[in-house]
Amino acid sequence: MEDLDELDRKILAALQLNGRASWTDIAQLLSISTTTVARRAQHLFGAGLARVAVLPHLEHDGPVHVFIVRLTCAPGSQLKVAALLATNPDIRYVTIVTGGYDIVFELVAPKHRDLYSMLVEFVHTVPGAQQSNADLVLHTYKRSYDWSEPVVGEPAPFALHPPAHTCERGHLDDVDRDVLAAVRDDGRASFHSIGRRMGISESTARRRLEAMLERGCATVATFIPAAALGYEAEILLWLSVEPSMQDRVAERLSEERGVRMIASLLGQASLICEVIVPTTADLHHFTSRTLASVPGIQSWTAGVQVLTVKRGFLMVPWAEERIAAALV
Repeated sequence: MEDLDELDRKILAALQLNGRASWTDIAQLLSISTTTVARRAQHLFGAGLARVAVLPHLEHDGPVHVFIVRLTCAPGSQLKVAALLATNPDIRYVTIVTGGYDIVFELVAPKHRDLYSMLVEFVHTVPGAQQSNADLVLHTYKRSYDWSEPVVGEPAPFALHPPAHTCERGHLDDVDRDVLAAVRDDGRASFHSIGRRMGISESTARRRLEAMLERGCATVATFIPAAALGYEAEILLWLSVEPSMQDRVAERLSEERGVRMIASLLGQASLICEVIVPTTADLHHFTSRTLASVPGIQSWTAGVQVLTVKRGFLMVPWAEERIAAALV
């Protein structure tokens, strides 16, 4: 990451705004040649610094419970525990953190599943896992992928703005599901390759995917380590908030570009907030001024994300070598 220059970072940031943007669109935005963008981007993908995926809406197969789980580990076992957790297909997100806990992960449980087996039996069969604390997510106020827009330096006309999902659950048919499966691991797959893989026309593949994106049934997500863009601080905050002020606090913090995610919890904390800012000085400003100026916030605790290994149900490429070594 230390070898990346300003152009590399701008290309990564543009991809985060729209992982399916054409090389031509990115080249026009950055005022460079399409060949240069394509060559640089392929190198960045090859180096494991980005992954583009098309993710279905979380409840596309029916209602789910989402839990944020904090976990302590035996000394020296954090990476192996994170690696084993990440192999679970029901876990969407895994990160190693500082603070009172060692790992934070997000478990997505279909409502017909047995929560005891998923939250208690499974977690405590992982070697090295110790004490856990699971909080039910009640409502997600914000989840965005545009926190890196300032790196680009100007608005991107191709940036995605995912709409609210208003469709009935379970309405996707087999063709829709196959299209999503084709772009889950390679979110930049061409419509031609999708059609050829599925035995349908290119126009059908395009129409199906674009319709799902327009209705909020799926989202294009580009995963990039914050450090690759020169960002120093990737933080998880747990906020205790006066109950009558919770919505107002969440909506106020949602206005901050550096807030990537904010959700309400049923647990000791009222809200969980993920923050990404360029420097520790910016983090100091966020905690000492932004949080301090929002009425209703009573207290907070935080942890630095030192290694994220899974997002959007997918292993992130920059952690794959470490995870593979931990599982040997």
